[in-house]
Formats: sequence, structure tokens, C-alpha cells
Amino acid sequence: MAEVLLFHHAQGSTQGCIAFADELRAAGHVVHTPDLYAGKTFRTLDEGVAYADQVGFGALIERGVAMADGLPDEIVYAGFSLGVLPAQRLAQTRRGAKGAIFFHSTVAPAELGSPWPEGVPLQIHMMEADSWALPPNEDLKVARELARTVEGVELFLYPGDRHLFADSSLPEYDEGAATLAKQRVLGFLGKIG
Repeated sequence: MAEVLLFHHAQGSTQGCIAFADELRAAGHVVHTPDLYAGKTFRTLDEGVAYADQVGFGALIERGVAMADGLPDEIVYAGFSLGVLPAQRLAQTRRGAKGAIFFHSTVAPAELGSPWPEGVPLQIHMMEADSWALPPNEDLKVARELARTVEGVELFLYPGDRHLFADSSLPEYDEGAATLAKQRVLGFLGKIG
């Protein structure tokens, strides 16, 4: 059993994000799903990103970091798209990280102030032609570089061009890709737990 801190994407804590967490819970894992938006959700990704921009991406990262207070140090940090920002900051800077899982996004570790920590395994899940991030898909470029240069980083690319493909409550949902991604995540957590 692993303990996971899972952050939602820019559209907020949607039913699809909660359903994903529930599937991990059903497999025996402890999953925390804090709400960076205090209950707000958005119909479109553009609306959600506009709200995040208004609040400030730095402020949202700090809000997410603060949400880890009181949780064990030995935890897996996970995020969907925007939620990768606080998850990645925590995985890189909070002592004791057991691993990280990033969906739809990642940033160069140096942008968050430190290199990727040695010995912290990472899974990255993205669609190979993500329409939100193109052109050019800088997140995919960073993910490929991490997978090439850092031991313990796995990059899984899925066919298609959807961004939030793992959220079952959104039109972008891709059942086949999401199911395979969940299987891979459960395998990853099984090794860590």
C-alpha cells in the first residue's frame, strides 16, 4: 500500500479526478485529493487556465506545497496537468519522497529550483500529439530528456492528441489510454508500497 497526494488539473477537482483517486483507493492505496481551487470547477480548460493565471501559478504551487503539511514524508506525489506543478515541487524538494506520477505535463526540474532527486522514481503519462501543448510540446521535450538522462524515470506515450485523456468526466477522456495508464500507475504504486 502506498500513500499518494494527487493534485487536480486546471479545470478543478472534477468527478473524473475523484474517480481516478477512488480507483487507486479501491486497490488499497491511501489517496489525498486536496482542492487547490476551494470548490471551483471550470467547464473548459481555457477557463480553468485563465483562473489559474489570475490566482497566480506560483501561488497555486505554494498552496499545494502547504497542503502536504501534516502528511508523512514518505509519500508519492502525483498531478494532472496544472497539478503537476505542486506535485513536482514537492517531489523535488520535500525530504522522503517515495515517487512521483505526472499526467499530461512536466517542467524542467531547474525551473522549480533543484535537480530531480536521485533515487525518486517517476512515471510520466502523455499523449504523443497532445493538442494543448503543441506546437512545440515543450513538456514532452522535457519528459523525453528526463527519461533519457535520469535513472528511474519512465515516460509512457499514448497515441492521440488529447490533453486531459485520463479524466473520465471530460470530453477529452480516452478510455483505452486511461485504462492502460491506470494499470501502469497501479503497478508503480505496488512496487513502492
